[in-house]
Amino acid sequence: MSSPLPDGARPFDSASLKPYIKQKIQSTLSNVAWDKDKERVKELAKEIGDRVKHRCMDLGGKDKFKYIILTQVTENLGQGGRADLSLHWEDADSDSIICVCIVFAIKTGQ
Repeated sequence: MSSPLPDGARPFDSASLKPYIKQKIQSTLSNVAWDKDKERVKELAKEIGDRVKHRCMDLGGKDKFKYIILTQVTENLGQGGRADLSLHWEDADSDSIICVCIVFAIKTGQ
């Protein structure tokens, strides 16, 4: 089976990114309880998303990929959920927060 990538092109190193995302979410949210302050929740999601974006650029470069990072922090009320593509964080001291971080690295150049 041939690769869909052009000769010499390397795929994005997602295997290195996954443990980084898990560690970053754990370190950011480990001792945080749910806060009804929407601005604080936005800050937490933005902080995680920005750090993941910078790590993506370190791994794949700024010119070779475009990155889409979606980070959602919500209150854990025991609700069900469905996601077709995501990384869920559950290793926490806090039972009050759910965080989902989705990353797309889209190849743009050689």
